[in-house]
Amino acid sequence: MIPRYQRILFWSLLGGILLMSAFLLRGCQQAHKRLAALNDATPIAAPTATSTEDITLYLASDTDASITPTTESFALPQAPTLRARTLLEHLLATYALPTSKHPLQAGPAVDDVFLLTPPEITQTNQTKTPHRPLADLSQANQQAIVNLHGSFVDNHPSGIQVEALTVQSIVGTLHTALPQITGVRFLVDGQPHDTLAGHADLLRTYPAVDTTSHPAPPTETPQP
Repeated sequence: MIPRYQRILFWSLLGGILLMSAFLLRGCQQAHKRLAALNDATPIAAPTATSTEDITLYLASDTDASITPTTESFALPQAPTLRARTLLEHLLATYALPTSKHPLQAGPAVDDVFLLTPPEITQTNQTKTPHRPLADLSQANQQAIVNLHGSFVDNHPSGIQVEALTVQSIVGTLHTALPQITGVRFLVDGQPHDTLAGHADLLRTYPAVDTTSHPAPPTETPQP
């Protein structure tokens, strides 16, 4: 005669096998439904073709501490915020190329760019020129908020010159492409951040100006 504990163990094992089989069968059915849903999904429409245009990038060089305007041709969206972000992504990706004179690590750099109009600017301009629409005043005096990826900041080389060149390159490029921008500020992962990599101040507002710089010419040593 089979002992009672063996009968209990047998039925327990059998029940566990049946329960596991039901669980696996249900999982297979759900996986099949998900695959079928993917196959039936409406395909995403192809993006609208955008014509290329000549864009000026302010490229930095570590060898002579210079910022040089360089014209390139590529496609940019027309919406100002998307245009600014795409422009900076292209600029900073250029620095990851093997031929870069201002080498930076490859990877995501700009999370987003916001264009804001400080209230005091709008109020002042509206008072001085009440005949102009408010929308025109806002578009003429905007502040760019560049939200950098934390990984870009973490991997950026440390040094007064190299950090300053990166900031000047960004500011000059935005100034040329979007002349309505009057100032540039920086965030990192959506939060204020002290410095880029220990030196360049990211808490200040940088005036949007032409940041072209050239190395100082060598000075002649006076002859005795």
